[in-house]
Amino acid sequence: MRNTILSIFIISTILLGVLVYFVPDKGTIILLVLSSLFTIIVIKDSFQTKHSLLRSFPLVARLRWLFEEEREKIQQYFIEDDLNGRPINREKRSVVYQRAKLQKDTVPFGTQHDVYKKGYEFVKHSLFPKDHHHITGEKIIFGSDKCSKKYKSSIINISAMSFGSLSKNAIMALNQGAKMGGFAHNTGEGGISPYHLQGGDLIFQVGTGYFGAGKSVDGKRVFDDEIFRENAIRPEVKMIEIKFSQGAKPGHGGILPAKKNTPEIAKIRKVPQGTQVDSPPGHSAFSNFEEMIVFIQKVRDLSGGKPVGVKLCVGNNEEIQQMIKAFSKAKNYPDFISVDGGEGGTGAAPMEFTNYIGTPLLEGLVFINKLLKKYKLKNQIRIIASGKAIDAFDIVKYLALGADAIGMARSFMLSLGCIQARECNLDSCPVGVATQDEDLVKALVVEKKNIRVRNYHDKTIQAVKEMVAAMGEDSITKVTSDQVFRRRKDEEIVSLEEVYY
Repeated sequence: MRNTILSIFIISTILLGVLVYFVPDKGTIILLVLSSLFTIIVIKDSFQTKHSLLRSFPLVARLRWLFEEEREKIQQYFIEDDLNGRPINREKRSVVYQRAKLQKDTVPFGTQHDVYKKGYEFVKHSLFPKDHHHITGEKIIFGSDKCSKKYKSSIINISAMSFGSLSKNAIMALNQGAKMGGFAHNTGEGGISPYHLQGGDLIFQVGTGYFGAGKSVDGKRVFDDEIFRENAIRPEVKMIEIKFSQGAKPGHGGILPAKKNTPEIAKIRKVPQGTQVDSPPGHSAFSNFEEMIVFIQKVRDLSGGKPVGVKLCVGNNEEIQQMIKAFSKAKNYPDFISVDGGEGGTGAAPMEFTNYIGTPLLEGLVFINKLLKKYKLKNQIRIIASGKAIDAFDIVKYLALGADAIGMARSFMLSLGCIQARECNLDSCPVGVATQDEDLVKALVVEKKNIRVRNYHDKTIQAVKEMVAAMGEDSITKVTSDQVFRRRKDEEIVSLEEVYY
């Protein structure tokens, strides 16, 4: 086949050269130039030794690679319908865009969901619905009896996404939107950058790399009291979150690709620029639950008494139970637990970790909730659920299963204009959200996108209130797992209370 393709292009180029000699018009010259270019590519492909397919099928194999690389885009724009897109379908993406832009978010002609299909979920409404304008419960107070500086927050906040993972413009727009809407913005484990300091409330995340909370000693990242305290006592910082693991890659540690590690980010994180930054899989500041409790109290004291929580994806159930039991025994505990789902999130991760490690959110959330009730800590420790919540139903379901608040990452990325190109780890995000490429970053206009962040939050809170009102409740806090239903078999509908409790 290689010889055939070679012959076709060489002969075509020679014939076009003869034609140009006798008919030297613009059209034939352009054809000759194109043919010559393709012939050079064919010859180069034929004699290279790196790619077998390209050697056997010069030039033609490049089309296969083109379609392979662009397969997801082709599927997203030309093949997928409103409900089958992954990880977030078109219907869900559309509701974020519509609410962020204050566009009409109603739908005509009935649901596209198969309501008789196994797995379909819904809530039942009341014959005596409430007025959604008077629904309460959209705010929550964080802070156990061990905390002296309690924090009142929205039940919907921006989940952890670092500067480095996201662009400076994305971080600024998120923080300014949080300020406008009165909700909180989690810094992610990359530390506090100048772009986080736009006036919005911060949840300062301390990961295993201790960026913004530690330093390197003999090549090992260690926690440093003074470095941490300097950031933790900032007035913008309202809570501290100690990250054990994240849903994208539980037990692995964060990954910042070398291409996204700019001089500015390297300076903030105090790491060599242009290198891939891998956070350690575990903390060096403690190695067991007793030491962890001491560390939590130390962090609380250094921050001046602010709420301190832990973030984890549920793994070994026995370990998690031992942790909650240790909290109860010591009579000291975090002020909140952020539960991430094993289905992953915004972070770049090895395929095996994203697909096969970690408990999915619903099961993890329920497990933590049961343990806190068992050890009588539910009234002290709040639960933040984080796992692809997009619309009001997602939020109501998570609250019904035991969450007190919701952390949302990908949905807020969508409110910034994310098109789910899934190039977050390549530094080529086309809309400037998840890239450090200055030309691409400029595409994200902070003064426009910050308003969309606020709009999406506010409209989603309103949608939650409307749903709760339809259920006949006067407060978001009164939603329970026996009010949310799932079709388990063709003719069997059960409540999530029956499924999980």
